[in-house]
Amino acid sequence: MSYFLELLVNGALTGAMYGLAALGFVLIYKSSGVVNLAQGAMIMLAGYVIWLLVSAGLSVWLAIALGLVLMFLFGLLAERLLLRKMVGQPIIMIVMLTLGLEIFLRGVGPGFLGASPKQIDLGVPLAPVIIGDIFINRVYLIGGIVALVLIVASLLFFRTRLGTKLRAVSDDHVSSWSVGISVERAIGISWGLAGLSAIAAGAIWGSIQGVDWTLSELLFPAIAVVILGGLDSVVGVLVGSLIVGVLGSVIPGYLDELAGGGTRDVVTSLIILFTIMIRPYGIFGREDIERV
Repeated sequence: MSYFLELLVNGALTGAMYGLAALGFVLIYKSSGVVNLAQGAMIMLAGYVIWLLVSAGLSVWLAIALGLVLMFLFGLLAERLLLRKMVGQPIIMIVMLTLGLEIFLRGVGPGFLGASPKQIDLGVPLAPVIIGDIFINRVYLIGGIVALVLIVASLLFFRTRLGTKLRAVSDDHVSSWSVGISVERAIGISWGLAGLSAIAAGAIWGSIQGVDWTLSELLFPAIAVVILGGLDSVVGVLVGSLIVGVLGSVIPGYLDELAGGGTRDVVTSLIILFTIMIRPYGIFGREDIERV
């Protein structure tokens, strides 16, 4: 029983950290209606930014603070230089552009900085938190708390005046223009906010597994989270991340030994497949019905 509870708790915390990656998806989609397939590479880039700043002599926490500014600016520039030029184009072309940005960053980062993992030390003790017979990784615990705080902050943000404007832009660009909302600025802000989410994910995951191209693979579980929870739902990020994390921990915990490993990716793939088949707009996503 203790083994199951340990898988359950650590899986929930891992899922919450997946939520950090998925949050960037929702922030952009909820504000602009665009699916950002470059979010995984943005997390990788954020990890490299923190590592470079620490290597330059900054403390890790100052590096994270400065990284927040730099990644926000990166999001603004990505929208200004790339996405804005795609105004009026089919949505599939914009999605393909974000995929191209993902592939570009995934190659350029390791190409310039080397493929070997770069370590980020957050100063968290290695000794686990022990509750009864359950061992909890301290970094996982901190990451889960950070994810919860950012998700709640995002919920509150979309209740503010600016957040309401961003949601209006997502609903209808033309109507937003007609009432004086700067659509370009709103979309740029959403990309900047996704950059902030990337810094949080890059710092936490970079401290766990090091910073290299594999950080961009967080794109896969993040996609599972947003498909399950709903592309336009911040609450869906929380619920979806917990489900993906728990199932991706408990099931492989019992089946990996029998199957020889690798069942976590299979579980994640099945979550995506069954969600699309049964409830394609997710648990909390808005159901849009269109005539085709």
